[in-house]
Amino acid sequence: MRKPFVLIALAGAVAVVGASLWRGLAPVAPPVDTVAALVIPELVGDAVVGARAYEAKCASCHGVNGVGVEGAGPPFLHKIYEPSHHGDGAFYLAAMNGVRAHHWPFGDMPAVNGLTEAEVATIVVYVRNLQAANGIF
Repeated sequence: MRKPFVLIALAGAVAVVGASLWRGLAPVAPPVDTVAALVIPELVGDAVVGARAYEAKCASCHGVNGVGVEGAGPPFLHKIYEPSHHGDGAFYLAAMNGVRAHHWPFGDMPAVNGLTEAEVATIVVYVRNLQAANGIF
């Protein structure tokens, strides 16, 4: 009779620890001091074109220079968006098709109207330049 009680107690403890860890690992927007220390790289070529397209189509949610907008969209200057976790293809898919929320509490992202694949390509170059300048590889 004691065995089921022990298993239930163990399962409860695992759930509590798991929830605590999840909360501790959940991504958050960068703190203000990170934004203040933002490094803006010198942009050339496609990165310049991408910066213009980003400002027109992305900055309202993802922030000027990719720092995010509280209550609107996550920062691209976060390790979650490093190339080894969200490759360039993830940016295309999100911009062209929209994406369901899976890392952040901002809700689903709709497709971006009026954005071409060529524009997304330049936006990715811009974002990757910002990330590299700020230690996100």
